[in-house]
Amino acid sequence: MHWLIVRFMRLKSNIWVAAYLRRCQTEGVFGAVRRRGAEEAGAVFVKVSLLDGHAMLYVPAPQTSYDDGRPVDRFFVPVAQQPLPENTIEERLTKELRFDPDAWIVETEDRAGRHFLELAKT
Repeated sequence: MHWLIVRFMRLKSNIWVAAYLRRCQTEGVFGAVRRRGAEEAGAVFVKVSLLDGHAMLYVPAPQTSYDDGRPVDRFFVPVAQQPLPENTIEERLTKELRFDPDAWIVETEDRAGRHFLELAKT
């Protein structure tokens, strides 16, 4: 019975972030933790800087995006379909942190905008 409980536990945020940054590194994309949140279950926000003054921001998908078949996955959604000015992204992140002080902020830099995230189906 114990193996069943472990099988469906979600990966801790700190472990997920470390694995995500390793994935970015193997693809030649620089990434760093800008803000460390709650290690167990802090929400993770991923900013992808395009190095031209614009960026994409990916936020945790709403709970309705998850089905019972994959409860341990982390899905993300972009806040906009097109890149936004970096100051707009920073304003959004400031608001998110006021709402959720346990959140993580991870930032990567990639001119092509690669993010390596699992996006929720919309």
